Amino acid sequence: LVASAIYILNDYFDIEEDRKHPSKKSRPLASGAISVRNGLMLMALLLLLGGTGMYFISKEALLLTGIYVGNNLLYSFRLKHIAILDVTMIAVGFVLRLFIGSAAGEGSLPLSMWIILVTYLLALFLALAKRRDDVLLRAAGKKVRKSIDGYNLEFINGAMMIMASLTVVGYISYCTSEEVISRLGTEKLYFTVGFVVLGILRYMQITFVEEKSGSPTKVLMKDIFLQLTLAGWLITFILLVPAARHLIFG
Repeated sequence: LVASAIYILNDYFDIEEDRKHPSKKSRPLASGAISVRNGLMLMALLLLLGGTGMYFISKEALLLTGIYVGNNLLYSFRLKHIAILDVTMIAVGFVLRLFIGSAAGEGSLPLSMWIILVTYLLALFLALAKRRDDVLLRAAGKKVRKSIDGYNLEFINGAMMIMASLTVVGYISYCTSEEVISRLGTEKLYFTVGFVVLGILRYMQITFVEEKSGSPTKVLMKDIFLQLTLAGWLITFILLVPAARHLIFG
């Protein structure tokens, strides 16, 4: 609920830029399908419901939710206009979601340091891919955000290569971590690494070859290769991890 409210907030602050964007101009606020007033009212309602829910679930989760909202306010008001910091704040937001979920589970969902790092690195990778799409739009004469002046294709391509490499290394470290092996009850989680590598390579192909990385959600919803890769990873994970099998099959 809170994340949905934040998306509305970002759309509100980006409304003028979104109207200039070839695909984002169809978003509810930018297109006028939903009035700004109604959008802000919905945002407030979602924040209230989300905050209230967190209050009753976990005080720690509520505190982390407040930090998450603060992070996004900083992003929306200022930091989204500063190259590198803009994608960093996006990645931090995803990491905070992990901590919120773990806190809401009250100890039942412990986080490995490796999964935190992988989440951060993967989020950076995806955010950079989105910025690459903006750089291409700028080259076509459509400047859609202020921070894009701090990027060019050479920089983003190199940064994405670094993030992709670190993400894979981080995931391998997660799979082979003694802590994770002990908690999940299997030493064979490394069998899922191949799917992660395939997913990263396919997304890089979509970004560098097909040049369609503007929306990770749309990419995942439309790309059969990525969907099959994700399904393969999930099935393999379930088959390898006893707790996952027990949760699904009883």
